[in-house]
Amino acid sequence: MVIDFNNLKINNLYPHTEFEKKVILFLEKWTSGSETVDVQTSGSTGAPKVFEIEKRKMMNSAVMTCNFLQLKEGDTALLCLPVEYISGKMMVVRSFERKMKLLVEEPSLQPLEEITAEIDFCAMTPLQVENTVDKLHLIKNLIIGGASVSESLKKRISHLNTNIFETYGMSETLSHIALKQLSPKAEDYFTAFEHVEISKDDRGCLRIFAPDVNSEVLQTNDLVEIKNYNQFRFLGRIDNVINSGGAKIFPEELEGLVKKEIANEVLFLGLKDEILGQRLVLVIEGQRSEKLIERISQIPFEKNFHKPKEIIFVDEVPRTPNGKVNRLELMKMLS
Repeated sequence: MVIDFNNLKINNLYPHTEFEKKVILFLEKWTSGSETVDVQTSGSTGAPKVFEIEKRKMMNSAVMTCNFLQLKEGDTALLCLPVEYISGKMMVVRSFERKMKLLVEEPSLQPLEEITAEIDFCAMTPLQVENTVDKLHLIKNLIIGGASVSESLKKRISHLNTNIFETYGMSETLSHIALKQLSPKAEDYFTAFEHVEISKDDRGCLRIFAPDVNSEVLQTNDLVEIKNYNQFRFLGRIDNVINSGGAKIFPEELEGLVKKEIANEVLFLGLKDEILGQRLVLVIEGQRSEKLIERISQIPFEKNFHKPKEIIFVDEVPRTPNGKVNRLELMKMLS
């Protein structure tokens, strides 16, 4: 199904699948007289729930993304994310705001399987991107969200001419408030949208004030390095910081370094230690391999205390229902 927002006639849209019916149902609610729409949470941090969002703020969010990517009237967009959640709804709203043509494809791990023509704009999860690298040349602008982008995936897409960005945001910011380019140029810093103010609290964690989408100052637990008024680098979650012998270690940074060398899932953890407080260990998903251990020993860690005291192999890393690694559960396993 193709929806032309330059000439929108909902009554002329005829759905052939349950997903297309959901998209049309959302459009009917979006174009109704109500000031809000219902959005469902994914349930990754608790029981799924439904909450109301102001349409005006969703439009403001859409404008920020479209302006940043310089999307224009008549461009084509691809919807391949569930429309129950904010990620899918915002793709519809962006198409509505910029009067684009929206291609509606059933969400799947291979959303480009039936696509043959070029597309100006699309949003995907990292797993969808993993399965469609060979067809990404058909997309001019791609944003990746829902989970962090692995170093191995960054390598696979770094040579492409497609403008690919990693997103930073949360449900309170109505999708994202900053983008970081991954291809064809790889950037280290996220760039916040216009009218978004960033700062740090006493812990070094990011604070966000984006009045166009949320009237409150949003306090995160994300440790960041702020480069200037609108650029920041994510260092890691403060919940994950390891204190080993008085030295603070950001596991996400070390994991990124190791993942440049090996394809396995890896996690750095701090296990209890009587002398150090926490002992730095590296957990690798997969069969024990002396070859991998040798490669890791050759990694030029910035500090000597960044080298793991122990390397542990596990058959499978525990994950949350939406596929994210579960550090807490892994800690319990190892303890």
